[in-house]
Amino acid sequence: MIPLTGPSAADGAEFRKGMILAVEELNARGGLLGRPIEPIFADTCRQTAEEVVGAARWLIEKHQVHAIVNGYNIGPQNSEYEPIADAGIIYVHANTLLQHHDTVMSDPERYFGCFMADPADYWYGPGFIKFISWLRDSGQWRPNSDRLAIISGSKPYSIVIANAMAATAADFGWRVCFGPKIVQTPTNQWRDILEEVRETNPAVVANTHFYAADLAHFQRQFMEKPMDCIVYLQYGAMHRSFTDIAQEASVGVIVSSVIGLLRDEMGKRFEARYNARFGEGSTATIGCQSYSNMHHYAVAAAMAGGSGAPGDFEQNRKVAFALKGMIYRSVHGTIRYHPDWQAVVPYPVVTHDPSLGMPHIFYQIQDHKKPLSMIAPEPYNTERFIYPPWMSGRTASPKATSMNPRGLTGL
Repeated sequence: MIPLTGPSAADGAEFRKGMILAVEELNARGGLLGRPIEPIFADTCRQTAEEVVGAARWLIEKHQVHAIVNGYNIGPQNSEYEPIADAGIIYVHANTLLQHHDTVMSDPERYFGCFMADPADYWYGPGFIKFISWLRDSGQWRPNSDRLAIISGSKPYSIVIANAMAATAADFGWRVCFGPKIVQTPTNQWRDILEEVRETNPAVVANTHFYAADLAHFQRQFMEKPMDCIVYLQYGAMHRSFTDIAQEASVGVIVSSVIGLLRDEMGKRFEARYNARFGEGSTATIGCQSYSNMHHYAVAAAMAGGSGAPGDFEQNRKVAFALKGMIYRSVHGTIRYHPDWQAVVPYPVVTHDPSLGMPHIFYQIQDHKKPLSMIAPEPYNTERFIYPPWMSGRTASPKATSMNPRGLTGL
């Protein structure tokens, strides 16, 4: 279930590519216990509850799918869990939604097959605060003040992240000077809100809206009269379409993902295969989500002795047991499901052990024509933070301060 049309179509296209590549690789190795896997795609368009629930029912009732595996659908607020739970099949997604925890824990027996293959949106908030504190405390960046401005899109996803940032800021010595201010989205008009932010003279501006094109217009309008601050844009700025629109204005922007492609040997080999299959204009760091989810599901189903059709609760419970019990090292880090949430545990905010959690990766656009620079967390980072071109540099001697030890370790 992927948004092939609508405002998230750019991500949906990559989710489709990731699934195609995973299925091709699995089938080349014999499929699932000798049976070929067939991917069937349902367009979730604007990702409303009606569209996503309809897609789930179409896949289950018409195609009798044994599992629904995809990237994200932001908007249905778990409505699609109901037909999936009724059918008793496995559902693996990257909706990045704290509500997933509540739904699964409200009735673990009913929602046994629902898995969120990345950490919840909430963790973006404390993860970001921890990151900017690490930049400050390690001497990589000298902020001009302790002031933080937060702008939020109108989707619940964006609001949850913005509120989590605000709630965590004071614990790390930051003062929220603006917001969280909710802007009705989608929109490409940001000048008025930027003028309001400018009056507060922040050291950091964070925008938690996530549509790539909208964020590109935000950054272009920011650069019309830049402020001496770090700019953080949520998720969508990772996408190639963001830099295609923002061009040189994008250089210096920081963006993060609680699920992103690593630059280690596994990640580089995957990216090379992905680009060879789909072209250099593709975004492997998005496609890796559905790719890894499919591989992980296939391994779990094989361990369980096969997949289960709709209505085969007994077999699909075995698959769910295998998913929960297996630590799986993917191209974007460790997939380890929390036994109660059935969502992936994040590193370094919840666990300090990178082998037991999925890294919250921070990137910086240092050259808009080249791949994103991965600047955190340790030990996955391959580059270091640089001052954005619109900021006045404050040279400092970096200290050997790890991002890992200081942080939040619980809910």
